[in-house]
Amino acid sequence: MEKTYIFGHRKPDTDSVCASIALSYLKNKLGMNTEARVIGTINNETRYVLKYFNVDEPLYLNDVKVQVNNINYQKNVVLNDNASILKAFNFMNENNVPALPLIDDKGTLNGLITLKEIGKDLVQGDLNKLATSYANILETLNGQEILKFDEEILGTLMVAAFKSESFIHQVQLQADNVLIVGDRYNIIKKALDEKIKLLIVVGGHQLHEDLLALARNNKVNIIYTDYETYETASKIRLANYIKSIKVTEEPITFDVHDYRTEIMEEINKYGHTTYPIVNKKNKCLGLLKVTDTYSYEKMNVILVDHNQKAQSVEGIDEANILEVIDHHNLSTIWTSSPISFRSMPVGSTCTIIYKLYEENNIAIPYDIAGLMLAAILSDTMIFKSPTTTEIDKEVATKLSEMTKIDIEQFGYNMFKAGSTIKGMTPEEVFNQDLKNYKVGDESMVISQVFTMDYDDIKQDLNSYITVLNNLAAQGYKVAVMFITDVIKNGSYIIFNDNAKEIIEESYNIDNVYQGIYLQDLVSRKKQLVPNIMEAMQRKL
Repeated sequence: MEKTYIFGHRKPDTDSVCASIALSYLKNKLGMNTEARVIGTINNETRYVLKYFNVDEPLYLNDVKVQVNNINYQKNVVLNDNASILKAFNFMNENNVPALPLIDDKGTLNGLITLKEIGKDLVQGDLNKLATSYANILETLNGQEILKFDEEILGTLMVAAFKSESFIHQVQLQADNVLIVGDRYNIIKKALDEKIKLLIVVGGHQLHEDLLALARNNKVNIIYTDYETYETASKIRLANYIKSIKVTEEPITFDVHDYRTEIMEEINKYGHTTYPIVNKKNKCLGLLKVTDTYSYEKMNVILVDHNQKAQSVEGIDEANILEVIDHHNLSTIWTSSPISFRSMPVGSTCTIIYKLYEENNIAIPYDIAGLMLAAILSDTMIFKSPTTTEIDKEVATKLSEMTKIDIEQFGYNMFKAGSTIKGMTPEEVFNQDLKNYKVGDESMVISQVFTMDYDDIKQDLNSYITVLNNLAAQGYKVAVMFITDVIKNGSYIIFNDNAKEIIEESYNIDNVYQGIYLQDLVSRKKQLVPNIMEAMQRKL
């Protein structure tokens, strides 16, 4: 069963991480194959929660872009370069490909052969040279092994077309000769006496025992075939190693993890119809035809705690979104087909997921119950946030009873663990939990930091303002940082200098200053973002 990845937004907080883990557990119990992932660095608070409940940190998911390994390319359409020309030709026809990657015994790509190059060699190549293996000749001529002393046959082809007397007196045989002959005793004896490389006896004829004894003594390879002389002479060159043809030794290749969007640019640039697919060790995995690029499988994903493209994983447009579970306003995620979309005006995504457990009658284990409780307490700021609903409180109470965890004490310890900014730079503090938003053609970025150490920020206030001004210079109309103190239940505001008027209008403040404290201002979803967006819209 194909795996589905479940993840929250790019700046994973406790709610998004715990929601991913809790939902993955539920989906797996219901028969799906899912895995919780994160698409950003986990913060200290979330790390504390995971450690407290002894739950492993989800793995990082870099992107969900379509890669070559998602494309239905011609897997295992490769051939050892010691195979015969005939085998290569038949293999290409069977797989309907105009080219074929050639590999060595370890699977390493050694080149690319095309039908055009095969045809050119058969018409213009040296008709007399044979460079192949005994096994290839046997296979090509549908022959019978009589005597084999050499695995490899490198020699010059000859056909016994003269009369026996003329052949014996006029033809000089060499040790590397490969002689095609019928039932002609004297010619065969001469060839065996001269210790040629290989004797091919055609027409179903068999040698006398004295000739076989001579062949054994002189170590002459012998093959029988039912083909007549002309057909044997016509087919024998098809036994040559495919690598004996001049191949493209360094073809343009694509790695199995290359992105489809990027390889399409290369395909349009070079215009070839086929490309070998390799891995990091240059082991060839198959062949990609240009027509294959239109048939691919999208990665299955479920989004929690967000439904905005800017907050989601890289390449979300290329993924197959199965479901969204969120408690924010509807935004820019779109799908090509109907999906399950569960949205509720509650304080935490995990409140919704708890309801899903109830609806599906799935028992909640201790660690999952603890994670969901922590997520609700985090997102509702222990019920102090204006986003808190009675449903959140009700669910948190039930989870507290399941886990025997004291809500106030655990919540305080959790926030304390996550609030420290000791040793962090202003950039690192700002980037802990920021989100981007669009208002018309304008952009804004809002960071919210939960800490009880505002004095540390105040001592370096100018550095924080510089970070915001620099960010605004990169194309943001508004860059704001809210430093929220959960215990005091309010936030300090730092903003880029040019956003002063917008901040004043957003919160109805005269002559706002950097680091101003506003009591009861704690919710990004209900207070921080909406107020600023409305002020920006009025100025459009």
